[in-house]
Amino acid sequence: METVQAIKQRFEIIGNDPKLNRSIEKAIQVAPTDISVLVTGESGVGKESIPKIIHSLSHRKHGKYIAVNCGAIPEGTIDSELFGHEKGAFTGATATREGYFEVADGGTIFLDEVGELPLTTQVRLLRVLENGEFIKVGSSQVQKTNVRIVAATNVNMFEAIEKGKFREDLYYRLSTVEIQLPPLRDRKEDIHILFRKFSSDFAHKYKMPPIKLTDEAVAYLIRYRWSGNIRQLRNIAEQISVLETKRDISVQTLQHYLPSEGSNLPSVINTKKNENDFSNEREILYKVLFDMKADLNDLKKLTLELMQNGTTKVQEANKNLIQRIYGQNDENVIFEKEPKSEIIPVPNQITQEHFEDQDLEDDENYLFAETVEEEETLSLEAKEIELIKKSLERNKGKRKAAADELGISERTLYRKIKQYDL
Repeated sequence: METVQAIKQRFEIIGNDPKLNRSIEKAIQVAPTDISVLVTGESGVGKESIPKIIHSLSHRKHGKYIAVNCGAIPEGTIDSELFGHEKGAFTGATATREGYFEVADGGTIFLDEVGELPLTTQVRLLRVLENGEFIKVGSSQVQKTNVRIVAATNVNMFEAIEKGKFREDLYYRLSTVEIQLPPLRDRKEDIHILFRKFSSDFAHKYKMPPIKLTDEAVAYLIRYRWSGNIRQLRNIAEQISVLETKRDISVQTLQHYLPSEGSNLPSVINTKKNENDFSNEREILYKVLFDMKADLNDLKKLTLELMQNGTTKVQEANKNLIQRIYGQNDENVIFEKEPKSEIIPVPNQITQEHFEDQDLEDDENYLFAETVEEEETLSLEAKEIELIKKSLERNKGKRKAAADELGISERTLYRKIKQYDL
């Protein structure tokens, strides 16, 4: 069995952190078996190295090794990519295609970002893990495969399971052995070593002297959080190597390339709803309902006032009603002179309290007879139609001018014209 140091040299893994060494030891121990392995850790910590170590030390090392980025394959085609498809299975399937599980038979498949798999694909993958069987898209024939699966994810799997985004049974099948790689901020002694290695590589690549950090810059480099981990550190080393003319890098120069911690970097946000969120939503809903009730009561009072006071307040009441609908001032809406009308109440006396508690249309105790000089209705719809017609006539059919006169938008006027078939 190869040592941890030999493996690190072979796969160019830099660092002596105990957590890193323990992860490599677990990979060496599990490699000779066919146990499924789940590699966890933040993005950029180098999870792709572990499945390569496992494959190279296993009895499958002469078989195929295929790495699949599950998050980069569209949901509609991932089943075809993994399991293959038959000719004519879907639009564009002009020929039968072998999937990764068929191609890698006898080898190893590395499923990176396995937490991004759709639920339907998770069911198919679970069947492969349990009995080595799969079915091509568009086929009914069961096929066998002998593939070792190593998966990796930077997703919190327990949260994904709780939200219903990942199957719990699949998680336990994948994580027979779980190998967790530590973030770079927990490997402080390795940070400067990695930076020097990257600086040397880029100096050789771009044929220039390697950069060197001052003591203050080294201290700042080690204290930095490195949310992007090794990938971010490598990127910074390359930028400085290419852009800086001076080879001695001060802390001020280094700070220029490192964004302030938490300033404009992507951050993980807890999207779990708080109970207060639902409480706020209920309060908003109750407020809307109370406002609607108040508006309805105001409309009842207004109608009652029209019936009790006859024609003396009809003009003013119509103005108030239309202004409540359109939200305009008196001078922005054109009103026509109200014809005289007479209201003859029945013997039962009408009171406001009784009116607010009754439905006018269903109450048989009210009977209103109205005599008008011209046949007209006091309904809002009829008044609205009349106002629109007269405004269009005065403005010779020009909708914009008519809308300005009525105090409404041209779009609202157009909708009203279509609604009333004017």
